[in-house]
Amino acid sequence: MSASNALRGTDAPVTGPFTLAVDAMGGDRAPDMVVHGLEYAAERHPAAKFLLVGDEALLAPLLARYKRAKAACTIRHTTEVVSNDMKPTAALRSRKSSMRIAIDAVASGEAAGVVSAGNTGALLALAKIVLKALPGIDRPAMAAIGPSARGDVVMLDLGANVQCDVRNLVEFAVMGDVFARTVLGLTAPSIGLLNVGSEELKGDETVREAADILRASHIGPQFHGFVEGHDITAGTTDVVVTDGFTGNVALKTGEGAMKLMGELLRQVFTSGIIAKIAYLLVRPGLDRLREWLDPRRYNGAVMVGLNGVVVKSHGGTDAQGFAHAIDVAMDMVVHRFNDRIREDLARIALDKNRTAEAQPVASVGAGPGDAPPGTAGDTHLAPA
Repeated sequence: MSASNALRGTDAPVTGPFTLAVDAMGGDRAPDMVVHGLEYAAERHPAAKFLLVGDEALLAPLLARYKRAKAACTIRHTTEVVSNDMKPTAALRSRKSSMRIAIDAVASGEAAGVVSAGNTGALLALAKIVLKALPGIDRPAMAAIGPSARGDVVMLDLGANVQCDVRNLVEFAVMGDVFARTVLGLTAPSIGLLNVGSEELKGDETVREAADILRASHIGPQFHGFVEGHDITAGTTDVVVTDGFTGNVALKTGEGAMKLMGELLRQVFTSGIIAKIAYLLVRPGLDRLREWLDPRRYNGAVMVGLNGVVVKSHGGTDAQGFAHAIDVAMDMVVHRFNDRIREDLARIALDKNRTAEAQPVASVGAGPGDAPPGTAGDTHLAPA
């Protein structure tokens, strides 16, 4: 039986009811922002059910104000909170925190996914320890969506793994492909490996070997090759793959550039009476630009590669931004994100076996220089 047949049916969306666990106490303006966000989410997803974890004395009055959220939520009481400055090691010891209980609900199967706007480091640590990686995944990665000149672009890893090897980059590409198909609705997203140049000889051995494996895999037709930093916002590919160190630097640089642009525009249009008049003339266009680049549209980074859906909302977001993070989690569950990752990893392994079988057997006594071309590094073709 082929790998794809073994996992037949993963393209069929989930139609039955499921529950998302929500850390009600995570975020700068929690729990008000969280409950208000759930009101928006419940309106968009009438069948949604949420396990709301936090202080019932604070949550019950809020739910009384938001009728849709109240109908969709079940409160699980706890007064312990993972603070923004708590170290991950301390968060791991806090077994009764709202974040830990929400993640435990996913681990037990009570919830299909978890959404939190709380401490990022704590969430990553708890998710890795409690949920663990999917079979065949070496390291989970942080993925998110951002704007580009051609539409939305997926980027990973964004900081979960500072150092990555060939296997990690290949797995990130598989997970990024599934993420783009699941959340962006793309049928065959293009994939690029972030590098210091687009030429095939650029970069270190790790990215070059990862590129060779991707070209030979089932997603080879989607693999664009190497991309550079400017290609991220140009929209050269739908998915950009890199290690967590580089990805986090690129992310923070992009955020800083956006803030700088906004500040410069503000200075330009407040510099005098003529500038203020000019602002009134161009305001409709600026409003469209502001809407297009609104960070709330891109809220909801995903920890991919875990036994369960984990979505990290920005801590400083508002209710609409948090609702978007809920949307992302809903999409991942409905479209069987993790099942698709399992299927694609199985196909990568199948590609490896076919490549190995196609290699001619070297004659007895042949030296290293007589080895068939392309066999170097075959031990890294797929997850163990």
